[in-house]
Amino acid sequence: MARTPSNLIPMGTPMPPFSLPDAAGGLHDRDQCVGHAGTLVIFMCNHCPFVVHVADQLAAMAADYTPRGIGFVGINSNDIDVYPQDGPTYMVEFRDRHRLGFPYLLDATQAVARAFDATCTPDFFLYANEGNLIYHGQLDESRPDSGMQATGHDLRRAMNALLEEETISDVQVPSIGCNIKWKAAD
Repeated sequence: MARTPSNLIPMGTPMPPFSLPDAAGGLHDRDQCVGHAGTLVIFMCNHCPFVVHVADQLAAMAADYTPRGIGFVGINSNDIDVYPQDGPTYMVEFRDRHRLGFPYLLDATQAVARAFDATCTPDFFLYANEGNLIYHGQLDESRPDSGMQATGHDLRRAMNALLEEETISDVQVPSIGCNIKWKAAD
């Protein structure tokens, strides 16, 4: 299982705009996905063992934090021509199986992943309510082969600090996952 870390991105970087379809073709843009307290953008896919490992914890986190004002959105930027298991039909199945209570969108052109400088799945970007990046790190220290349950400890600590208006450390452990499956250059 290949391990790709998330890129280091300066804190304070603004959230790029986006408008993407969900699996049913309904469009969602950045403004529809933000929460009044902040927004978590998750680059994810259906088949990555790192995402599968944390999917139920993501659902639990959304259930815990959406009512508190943090918006959640998942974005699948993998090349679905080469990885059809990440296509829209399977996105619906994945969302339903894991009871994800947030929009799960398809970035077919991969332009949104490039705008965010996303590199892996999962890749977490937490923005404050003014739209500036305040956390870009791991969910927690668990991995699919670690024998540890996903708790979301690191990301939960960052979201709690956001909600309590506390400082979030700039020292953040990068997320680790599968690389985004980029389309071949023409």
